[in-house]
Amino acid sequence: MHFLRTALTVILLLLLHSAHSQEISDTKFGKGLINFTAKDSSFSIKFAPRIQMRSETTWNHNGDKFESPEHAFLIRRARLKFDGWAYSTKLKYKIELGLSNRDIAGANQFNSNTANVILDAVVMWNFYENFELWAGQTKLPGNVERVVSSANLQLIDRSILNSRFNIDRDLGIQVRHFDHLGKKFIVREKIAVSQGEGRNVTSGNLGGLEYTGRIEFLPMGTFKSGGDYSQADLVRETAPKLMLGITYDYNQNAVKTRSNLGSYMLLEDGSLYETDINTLFVDTMLKYKGFSFMGEYANRAAKNPIAVEADGTETGDIVLIGDALNLQAGYLFNNNVEVAGRFTTAHYDNVTGKLDEEQYTMGVSKYVVGHKLKVQSDISYTTVDGLEDNIEFRLGLDLHF
Repeated sequence: MHFLRTALTVILLLLLHSAHSQEISDTKFGKGLINFTAKDSSFSIKFAPRIQMRSETTWNHNGDKFESPEHAFLIRRARLKFDGWAYSTKLKYKIELGLSNRDIAGANQFNSNTANVILDAVVMWNFYENFELWAGQTKLPGNVERVVSSANLQLIDRSILNSRFNIDRDLGIQVRHFDHLGKKFIVREKIAVSQGEGRNVTSGNLGGLEYTGRIEFLPMGTFKSGGDYSQADLVRETAPKLMLGITYDYNQNAVKTRSNLGSYMLLEDGSLYETDINTLFVDTMLKYKGFSFMGEYANRAAKNPIAVEADGTETGDIVLIGDALNLQAGYLFNNNVEVAGRFTTAHYDNVTGKLDEEQYTMGVSKYVVGHKLKVQSDISYTTVDGLEDNIEFRLGLDLHF
């Protein structure tokens, strides 16, 4: 609570200051609530809050019957985002704080039993030509669907591939570089070294380090407005644009059931079970004249996936290993209404005891001001081997300043 009071006090001071400032450069909706640049050009700051509200209804489907209906309203995300540059435009920063229950959940002994308020706190330094050094806490360069902001999705939320196999935010450093091969062809390389336990860990490094490498190929040049990491072709690319990406992640002596996510694999003596975990992603993004396509494949393997005590007794914790495929496409009409569909399948290794899943999703979105103000709905049909099928209908509103 002390942290939240401090954060709100800082925001109030910024608002009061900006009310008397002549340095606000852009107050247009969707460009940030505050855009401030110092008179001496020594720093800039943009403040942009956002909210995602949602209604969810689910049914079990048994033959011709719809049973056990459940309904909920929720604030899925409520976040405060700050970004800008300091001292030089080559030294940028980003801070993002989460306020919803889903964002701050996860207090445990390894993060001082505190709420997970900080999502991003990262500094990005363009130290030489096309090289950038990132330091702090932010998303690892994993599958494209995960790196796309939750604010820029064309369906209400990400796929089960992402929820089961993604690598998420972590603490560490990254080096990023891009180069041109000819007039249009671009290659981007991203390398990260991180702690491997996810965000907001305060107890020091547990197990080993996590090493992530990603390479991206853009044979037709860059997407407009960063469209390779934003779903739906809102700018209606006049020429085809394509990105192909490959990520390999090695988490040495990982202590969680999903690499840097999941639950800690605790042993009876209070120590942690450790095993090497490898994750592979292959993905693509294609856009042209309102049509968009995204495809992803994920695979996770572990050296010794079943956690055991020193005497060989199984603890019950098992690394979630297996693979998944996700295919998603959409078309944006001239009235800024989009229809989109997604197919996802996930297969789990037998040792996990988890049943394979398939999910089919159809959605309709109305973009009032792009992704900054939109209304979305989707319906998903999920099958799990040996269990009743499930149907879920969701309706959501996104508001991003």
